Amino acid sequence: MANGTFDIVVLGGGSGGYACALRAAELGKTVALVERDALGGTCLNRGCIPTKALLHAAEVADQTREAARFGIRASFEGIDVAGVHAYKDRIVSTTVKGLTGLIKSKGIEIVEGEGRLTGPTTVRVTAADGTVRDLEGGHIVLATGSFPRSLPGLEIDGERVISSDHALTLDRVPASVVILGGGVIGVEFASVWRSFGAEVTIVEALPHLLPLEEESSSKRLERAFRKRGVKYELGTRFEGVKTTDGGVSVSLEGGKTLEAELLLVAVGRGPVSEGIGLEEVGVETERGFVKVDQFCRTNVPTISAVGDLIPTLQLAHVGFAEGILVAERLGGLDPRPIDYDGVPRITYSDPEVAAVGITTATARERGIEIREVTYDLAGNPKSKILGTQGEVKVIAAVDGPVLGVHMVGARVGELVTEGQLIYNWEALPDEVAELIHAHPTQSEAVGEAHLALAGKPLHVHG
Repeated sequence: MANGTFDIVVLGGGSGGYACALRAAELGKTVALVERDALGGTCLNRGCIPTKALLHAAEVADQTREAARFGIRASFEGIDVAGVHAYKDRIVSTTVKGLTGLIKSKGIEIVEGEGRLTGPTTVRVTAADGTVRDLEGGHIVLATGSFPRSLPGLEIDGERVISSDHALTLDRVPASVVILGGGVIGVEFASVWRSFGAEVTIVEALPHLLPLEEESSSKRLERAFRKRGVKYELGTRFEGVKTTDGGVSVSLEGGKTLEAELLLVAVGRGPVSEGIGLEEVGVETERGFVKVDQFCRTNVPTISAVGDLIPTLQLAHVGFAEGILVAERLGGLDPRPIDYDGVPRITYSDPEVAAVGITTATARERGIEIREVTYDLAGNPKSKILGTQGEVKVIAAVDGPVLGVHMVGARVGELVTEGQLIYNWEALPDEVAELIHAHPTQSEAVGEAHLALAGKPLHVHG
């Protein structure tokens, strides 16, 4: 295999890496994109896309069970796990195929194999058959992604103690599961498995599920999960796990034990930074993450890093934005740094939790005096039609712009983009209140919250 010289060599074909490659190619750069697995990275192959397919299948299962509420005669006969996987895998494979075609159409060279830095401008790629190829780039972009973390001393065996990767290919619906971690990954799998009929218990060391979100949103989710039969142990630390004839026995602080068929470890994701040559080249890291400035530059002038490899929000759309930022900087443009507070966050459970901007707790930490309004979806006709409960909470600076929009309810993830515009354009509540929202839609709840915050509530009691 011939060696090659390029303007940019991107190490990693996930969200951040391929976005950087595409934008750089648009700007006239020659680009090599190195990937050891399938293009699309964690998000497309083992994260965002397959999990959301499972969540939609879970929604269909729930709707079938509840069809009589809507006057529809239907019977729920169970979960065809093989059929669910076929549906999920079809979405993933066709999306990977489309992405691969797009990348090739832009003249980007896809280099298959495992890449490693050999210098500040060089990468050595070893293919599966052992073939070695050396690439040189005017600039190197690191986008190697992340892997499922565990806890010290907790071994993931892939059978009874599993990660999210194993959960995505599980050949059955487990009778019972303990989920270690009440963040996004844990909550989403809890939602799927409960809809599929499993008994689920979440163990979270912090006081609430989704502990980084607005506290009122977390409490809403907890109430909804309790109603669905999802159990949880909050503010409780994990101590250990033993295998049993029936699965696992999980020990918690205080002496409590939980018996289940499986333990899912969902305590976050770590950066793939080992074995890629960072130490040899002198790239600075902290806790495994590559250290960068606001423009994703490392301490080595010819190397940038994006995505889950750096200590920013581990979201695919953040990776897209960081990859584009780096490509535009290298293309001679003047991109603005990313405001990470202004990035939308969505947990696709039932109900969904979506937010953009800062929480009330963060506002207090920053010494910002705020006003807030919560609009209950009980007053929103479209939400009643859908049979969902929840809220839209808006916080704003006193005599200032909207600082955060926090939502709970079915399909609220589709509403967060309006909140993103409101936050990032520094809109005042009075300005948003002037906008007319279509009726009947769930988006009216966003408008109603801003009407109330502007001092002219419409469909609000009290």
